[in-house]
Amino acid sequence: MSLDFNADEMFQVAVNIEINGANFYRKMSEKISAPPVRQMLQDFAVMEESHEKIFEAMREDISGHERDATVFDPLGETALYLKAFADLHVFDREAEDGFFLSDEMSEEAKIRKILRAAINIEWESIAFYAGMKELVPETLGKARINEIIREEMRHVKHLTDELTSLKR
Repeated sequence: MSLDFNADEMFQVAVNIEINGANFYRKMSEKISAPPVRQMLQDFAVMEESHEKIFEAMREDISGHERDATVFDPLGETALYLKAFADLHVFDREAEDGFFLSDEMSEEAKIRKILRAAINIEWESIAFYAGMKELVPETLGKARINEIIREEMRHVKHLTDELTSLKR
């Protein structure tokens, strides 16, 4: 049995991923004492919130047929499945809770570790969207998933630029 997702469902997942991302960056900012680094992580949380708003706007902009259900789902279980998948695979809350920064680490080492983790997580989200794009038929908004991927790639670039600037 084939299970296709529509653009509306994909944007729901994107919003959940961005909410989880904002929570991740806020938690990481609490683990850093240096005010500039803390602020940078809080700025990333705000960036995730802005992505959330972008995806919400994109979701509102999709056409009626891009919202059409692809399977009979009277209980809305597809959306719950997608949210659970996003929670477990991109910005995994359990992995986030187990994220360890040693007290012996310098502030710079902590921020490097956080940025590297964030970059990896952002790449995971891109891989998630690329895979999910294959489940969205052309007629249900497949091209719109590329917009999500491009937005996440901009985030990776920003994080990478921050990591690179620490090496100077």
